[in-house]
Amino acid sequence: MRTVIFDLDGTLADTSGDLLAAANVCFRGLGHGDVLTTATDRGTAVRGARAMLTEGFERLGQPFAQSDIDEQFPILLEAYGNDIATHTTIYPGAREAVSRLRDAGYKVGICTNKPEVLAEQLMAALDFRDVFHSLVGADTLTVRKPDPLPFVEAVTRAGGDPARAVLVGDTQTDRDTSTNAGAPSILVTFGPGNFDVSSLKPEALLDHFDDLDGIVARLIA
Repeated sequence: MRTVIFDLDGTLADTSGDLLAAANVCFRGLGHGDVLTTATDRGTAVRGARAMLTEGFERLGQPFAQSDIDEQFPILLEAYGNDIATHTTIYPGAREAVSRLRDAGYKVGICTNKPEVLAEQLMAALDFRDVFHSLVGADTLTVRKPDPLPFVEAVTRAGGDPARAVLVGDTQTDRDTSTNAGAPSILVTFGPGNFDVSSLKPEALLDHFDDLDGIVARLIA
């Protein structure tokens, strides 16, 4: 069965606003106020909690250690879980594209480096979970992207065939995951990072979800 697996943050939805707000809860708790902003740090947000904390501590210009990151990490996750979908928006055409793929007989799933419980919570809050056949998060298995196993697991749980699957993502991690899995990748050009994803040489670029059907059909005919 042909299968399309999607990354979540920066691919299906712009989650940067809520992620940055959660990171700023940490910095406010340390007495620094809001350190990160959506104007400058959206690309950092989709790289994950530790990337945001590292960027924030570096911006403060004060010495910090890995232990400081480790201490704030669970605080950030708790804050994010308490306010997960205030600023998050699904990218234009994403809902419709996923529905069209299902109607055309494709299996669809999610493979994200967001913790599984938070990914499930977010997708439910966005009323966008039930359309997907599978969801694999950062802690579903003992490894995470760019290891290929989470991608293969997402395909398998969806009822698909890893040999006839494609990964839609937005970062180097997604590109490396597809390469490691021996699968084609489609990278979106509208993610929050200021990075030219074409330099990663994916099998295809996606400028708008309206174009996804044709690209997928070409890659996994």
